[in-house]
Amino acid sequence: MFERFTKDARAVVQGAVEHAEGARAQTVDAEHLLLALLDREGSRASFALSALGAGERKDAVRQALAEARRRAGLTRAETDALAGLGIDVSEIVARVEEAHGVGAMSGERTGRRWWSGQHRSFSKGAKEVLEQALRAAVARRDRRIGDEHILLALTVRPGVPAEVLADHGVTHESLTRVLGGGTGEACA
Repeated sequence: MFERFTKDARAVVQGAVEHAEGARAQTVDAEHLLLALLDREGSRASFALSALGAGERKDAVRQALAEARRRAGLTRAETDALAGLGIDVSEIVARVEEAHGVGAMSGERTGRRWWSGQHRSFSKGAKEVLEQALRAAVARRDRRIGDEHILLALTVRPGVPAEVLADHGVTHESLTRVLGGGTGEACA
């Protein structure tokens, strides 16, 4: 599948692996793909993020992802649904962190034995994003899968990345407007 990826899209995938390694996560998640996209400059996705105003708010996007990771990756909608059942997620997070340290629910492996170079597989969510990126490229009649297709895919898959992007003005509709129709231009 990666043979159809542009240089920028491959850099995003590699950057996602590096973010997962930095967080000592066992798998590469969709959130890592978004973090890697935020690192990019001079690509179609970075242009689209800047055009939508998210380029200047990259730190706020990173902070929102960190906050979601701290609540074990729950979206606000999931947190609200649990609150409707009488479950206060922030209280649970506070109690777990009191007992086990800050970030205990994030899935990060701080304080545990970890070694560099371990192969990290892609989570189901990250695989779905990459598959959706392929679908986005095909729908736009692009011959190659670019980082803009990964960004488009993140906006349509329900979860924390889509929620965080939408909160910062980046939706599938706004991205489609900025990127224009599929033209086959993503061939570099």
